[in-house]
Amino acid sequence: MANQGNSGITLSPKVSFILGLVGGVLVLCTVGFFILLGLILDGQANFGNGSTATDPNKVVQPSALNPTPTAAPEEDIIGEIKPIDENDHVLGPDDAEVTLIVYTDFECPFCGRFHPTLQQALKEYDGQIQTTIRHFPLSFHANARPAANAAECAGEQGKFFEYANALFENQSSLGSDLYQQLAEDLNLNTSKFSTCLQEQKYDSKISADMSSGITAGVQGTPGTIILSSNGEPQMVPGAVPYEQLKAMIDIAL
Repeated sequence: MANQGNSGITLSPKVSFILGLVGGVLVLCTVGFFILLGLILDGQANFGNGSTATDPNKVVQPSALNPTPTAAPEEDIIGEIKPIDENDHVLGPDDAEVTLIVYTDFECPFCGRFHPTLQQALKEYDGQIQTTIRHFPLSFHANARPAANAAECAGEQGKFFEYANALFENQSSLGSDLYQQLAEDLNLNTSKFSTCLQEQKYDSKISADMSSGITAGVQGTPGTIILSSNGEPQMVPGAVPYEQLKAMIDIAL
């Protein structure tokens, strides 16, 4: 028998069942919507409080996650440090009290920022410290390894540091044209230089430098290790300002 509502409309059992089912679904959808909305709003609040922007210049491996930190990360562990030998380019006296071993990348902007800091230290501590620059070209810097090869080719003619200084001064123009121009500016034998560069003569040395840096615990560029006269090492945390580097040198002295 059909059902009859207060309005006088008569509904069959089938229709009543369908209307009841639809009404139940609508109630469930409404409840679900408000639950989902609450979850979304809560998630947005958490994201806003706890997220950090990704720095496109950050390096995962190898790299310093913060190029200018104020203190070395607790997880930094200094490993075996390759002693300076005849393959290294060294500035400063052999009997210097303190040695700075700098792993660098000629395309790295933080290395470019740190290089004048290093030069200032060499000037202020003249006779007390010595430094050597080793190569640590990062894989996503396309010009880093060719620039390192160019510096080594200049070093073959006794102009490594002059060439390295010029590379940092012209960091935004790295490329084959610049490498040749710098060779001319420094009065190098350009034919010999060009042959050396084309052959990538020092590629294995660059790889060996990078391997020694990784072994020592370098995680990014610039990666600097300060060695005191008794061999006690300190890891410099990135492109630190001069006053911080000076304080670390004073500790080593």
